[in-house]
Amino acid sequence: MDFFNALILVLDSTIRLSVPLLLACLAGLYSERSGIFDIGLEGKMLAGAFAAGAVAYISGSAWGGLAAAILVAVFLALVHGFASITHRGNQIVSGVAINFIAAGSTIILGQAWFAQGGRTPSVDASGRFGPITLPFADSVRDVPVLGPIYSELISGHSLLAYLAFAAVPFTWWVLFRTRFGLRLRAVGENPAAVDTAGISVTWLRYRAVICTGILTGVAGTYLALAMNAGFVKDMSAGRGYIALAALIFAKWKPVPAMLACLLFGFLDAMAIRIGGTPLPFIGRVPVQVIQALPFVLTVILLAGFIGKAIPPRAGGQPYVKER
Repeated sequence: MDFFNALILVLDSTIRLSVPLLLACLAGLYSERSGIFDIGLEGKMLAGAFAAGAVAYISGSAWGGLAAAILVAVFLALVHGFASITHRGNQIVSGVAINFIAAGSTIILGQAWFAQGGRTPSVDASGRFGPITLPFADSVRDVPVLGPIYSELISGHSLLAYLAFAAVPFTWWVLFRTRFGLRLRAVGENPAAVDTAGISVTWLRYRAVICTGILTGVAGTYLALAMNAGFVKDMSAGRGYIALAALIFAKWKPVPAMLACLLFGFLDAMAIRIGGTPLPFIGRVPVQVIQALPFVLTVILLAGFIGKAIPPRAGGQPYVKER
């Protein structure tokens, strides 16, 4: 029973840690399906986290923080769109620039506004997205097996966590069952054919990057107002890059993307669980080695264990309208 309880705790941590990865991964899915590669997921998530933490502290409203995070992330997404869609710039360079801008500006603004070393003051409970207890969770807590699964694993997460997992079937429906999704996938494969049909390639791609900004803003809010009680310097901690790896691992499909993010979340949860704990026949493993495991596995998986991952054919290529 101790093993079962420990497993429930690890899986519960897995869900919590996979939420920002999942939101960022779905954000990249919209963008890259339209043909716009976005390596700036990390920067938009970080800027969104800062906006959420700052506004939630000032206003005392978690919803105000969420709105601010979405606005900031959408603004950065539009900057990326302006550089790569309107001016046909290099999409990788634009994304890297956004990451650098977000990493530097959040520290500078945090120090200038709050004078706490680049972080925001702690946000009280009223300004955060707290855990939600689902119906009957307390009543069935003592029921063997099913009780802990429902009360600990399914119940007790924030609203943003439930929205993140609900976004997976919604994204599948949008991409594969709506006219917008059909056009979005088409513009990532053959933008000239879409343009010939009288559909604006530019407007479609801008709508895709706006979706990316919304989801990365929610991801940043989750980091600042659900996982933590405010913004901390560099709190995205490479999650945007892992989300990109999960997107490639999932071959640009929503449900596999969720499974890939859960896998990386599980590795992160195990790293926290066994960090510094002596292991049989090995002894005490440095915490830094355990924390590096998710990144090492990312490289191993992408190096050849996922088969051939074929991105959208027009991905990364600016579209020039033929005259």
